[in-house]
Order: sequence, then C-alpha cells, then structure tokens
Amino acid sequence: MKIFSGSKGIDTVAARNCFLVNQLATPGLGSLMAGRIIPGLGQVIVAVAGFALVAGWFVLTMIQTYKQLTEDAPAKSYAQFGAAGALVFLAAWLWSLVTSLSLGRQAKAAERDAQSHVPPRLNDV
Repeated sequence: MKIFSGSKGIDTVAARNCFLVNQLATPGLGSLMAGRIIPGLGQVIVAVAGFALVAGWFVLTMIQTYKQLTEDAPAKSYAQFGAAGALVFLAAWLWSLVTSLSLGRQAKAAERDAQSHVPPRLNDV
C-alpha cells in the first residue's frame, strides 16, 4: 500500500490496517494511509494539540510539585489543561473512528461491486 496515494478505492485488508493504525497508534495516520489527506491532517493536528495540552499539564504539575517540596509554595491546580487535552485528544480519536468506519464501508461496497462483475463459473451453468 502506498502512503498518500490519493483517495482511490481500497480493499478490506487495507481498510482494516488503516482502522488499526487510526485507533491504536495515532488518530489520523490511518486516514492519511488511506489517502484521505484533509481529514487525516485535521485528525493528526487535533490529536497533537490534545497531547500538547496533556504534556503541558504534566510539566506544570511537576514544576508545582517540585516548588512545593523545595520552596514551600502554595498548591495550585492545573487540572484544566489535562482535562482539556484529554477531551481534545478524544475528539480526534472519535473523528478518526468515524473516518475508519467510513473506509470499511467503502471497501466492502467496492468488494461487492467487484464480485458482481465476475462471470459465472462454467460448472455452475
């Protein structure tokens, strides 16, 4: 399978592989592999933004914890960054789920169309 090969029809094996990459690796990467460039880029950008928010929350929390241990700083919560990041990443994941299911439906429809153009077997006649 060529990456970024355009939005040609894909077979069911390629659709399954794109589904697995979209759902288990990086949201949007499977969409890009299937040739859906615009949705794939959007999903990757949204997922990276969500990850950046979660990473920012973690860094701020660790800095706050260090300051509390060394300088006796007052407690401050940065939970809104973590929650926002998780929601943004979840949105990217759900968007890639919808795209993956669409790819599966498209592949099954193409497979049915291809099977309908097959001539009958000679021993069935």
